[in-house]
Amino acid sequence: MAQSTNSDTEADGLKSYESILREQIDLGLEELQRPTSGLFLSGLSAGLDIGFGPLLMAVMTGLMTGSLSKPVTELLMANMYAVGFIFVILGRSELFTEHTTLAVLPVLDKRASYASLARLWVVVFVANIIGGALFAAFAVTIAPKLGIAHAKAFTEISAALVKHDFLVLVGSGIFAGWLMGLLSWLVTAARDTVSRVLIIWIVTTAIGLAHLPHSIAGNVEVLMGMFLSAKITFVDYGRFLLAATIGNAIGGVFFVALLKYGHVTRNTDAENVDDVDTVGAAESE
Repeated sequence: MAQSTNSDTEADGLKSYESILREQIDLGLEELQRPTSGLFLSGLSAGLDIGFGPLLMAVMTGLMTGSLSKPVTELLMANMYAVGFIFVILGRSELFTEHTTLAVLPVLDKRASYASLARLWVVVFVANIIGGALFAAFAVTIAPKLGIAHAKAFTEISAALVKHDFLVLVGSGIFAGWLMGLLSWLVTAARDTVSRVLIIWIVTTAIGLAHLPHSIAGNVEVLMGMFLSAKITFVDYGRFLLAATIGNAIGGVFFVALLKYGHVTRNTDAENVDDVDTVGAAESE
């Protein structure tokens, strides 16, 4: 019965969950096997590119303040937040929160080691943070001089992230990591670029609208405020980054990687048992 359902799914133009998992494992394995230098440069690119989202949020804050209602302004800013993710994910750069899910799957499938997973996480995370820091420093230097964003806008965006308690940041970071892991799964399920863009936009706009802490995009947001205001301290930055990273990792690994892998492989095992029973019954007849 499960097999016919999956066949019907493929016939309807939708990928079966087995094919999505296979693609995810192959993609994760490909990333785990990349040389360290390639991972670092790709991660650096992602850290730089994702900064356009926070920058456009600051630009939007200045443009919309006092002219639109707060709900409308928040929605527009969330849409700007999604821009950086579209650049990174469609550009296939290495983003830490995406790989907390993707790279775990080959390890769960016993096709890669925990050491290779740790190498990828460390290299990509460090590269993302460095890239984001470089973008933040450049943005706060140029944007105010161009008159497209003021220091107050950068500070307001940063303050909204660091004001919460550590455990609140971890908890909300779990939601962000969960959504990013789900995003990776849904992008693989999509069959065309338009669908992928729509999925990325919906998921990351939701993260921005709910002000959920994303460790890499948030790195840029908090650093831009810290570079411009003494109100945002290095301690605030470190606390945010640690809490968001822990939460993102838990959300991506547990709520997506482990659960998706578990339900697909359990179903596949059940199908294999059904096949054996069917063959045995046929032979008996």
